[in-house]
Amino acid sequence: MNETTRLFESLKLFLSCLMVFFLGSCSSEEQIVSAEEELINNEEQVDDTEEEPENTNYDITSILTMFDNAEAVNYSVSDGIVSISTSNLPNHKSPYYADTDWEDDMQIDYTGTNTKFRLNPNRIGEQNITFSIPLNPEEAVNKEATPMGPMGISRNGVVFFNQYAAGFSALDNEINSFDQYLGHPAGNGAYHYHIEPVYLTEEFGDDALLGLLLDGFPVYGPVEGGTLLSSADLDDYHGHYGATIEFPDGIYHYHVSADAPYINGDGFYGIAGSISR
Repeated sequence: MNETTRLFESLKLFLSCLMVFFLGSCSSEEQIVSAEEELINNEEQVDDTEEEPENTNYDITSILTMFDNAEAVNYSVSDGIVSISTSNLPNHKSPYYADTDWEDDMQIDYTGTNTKFRLNPNRIGEQNITFSIPLNPEEAVNKEATPMGPMGISRNGVVFFNQYAAGFSALDNEINSFDQYLGHPAGNGAYHYHIEPVYLTEEFGDDALLGLLLDGFPVYGPVEGGTLLSSADLDDYHGHYGATIEFPDGIYHYHVSADAPYINGDGFYGIAGSISR
């Protein structure tokens, strides 16, 4: 090999090494840019999460007219408290209206999809329940557990119960006694919903306002912004802060979900009012 050839081969080798160096550098730079872009995107996603303002001035006056079962519900407002009274008679038919004064008009056989459905021995009975709820709900410093029995009221006057059966046991067996609208009566005749009141979500929509808990914060259906929510999407109290149709400036609110704890989690998010029966 002559001198010219050796020089030419050395130059090719040098250029090849130089190309590998620059290509490697470009690849590394592209990876760095990609990582930086991913970090920025993640930060933007975090920034999109709504957080409840430190200072709030919630007012639930505007939704009170939505409690529209006139035969069962009436309300009045005084000194920052809304008093909602209910006879707790569901305005939909149920197998549990059998053997009652309303049987001829309101009793219907079970038409749901639960093949394990069994009618419990209780029957719907008229109640006299009054909720005294803060008109301007606010977060409680010390969160209070929900009681056994009524913890809130739905738009049709039927009360909400928490996620427990008698003795604070899971609802796994009791669910089999829920009628086609997913409610049933207690031993005193008080009909109630532990889980999604499908009569209301079928009537008003899966994303609709369904009622109030005793602390004054609203309960919504299982869908928000087109997304079906589960308990994993919500906080320990089964709610979160954000805008709704009724509260476009944002409010803390609960959601029902198909999984436990269904309506409420570790207690009332806000300062609870009182119940008289």
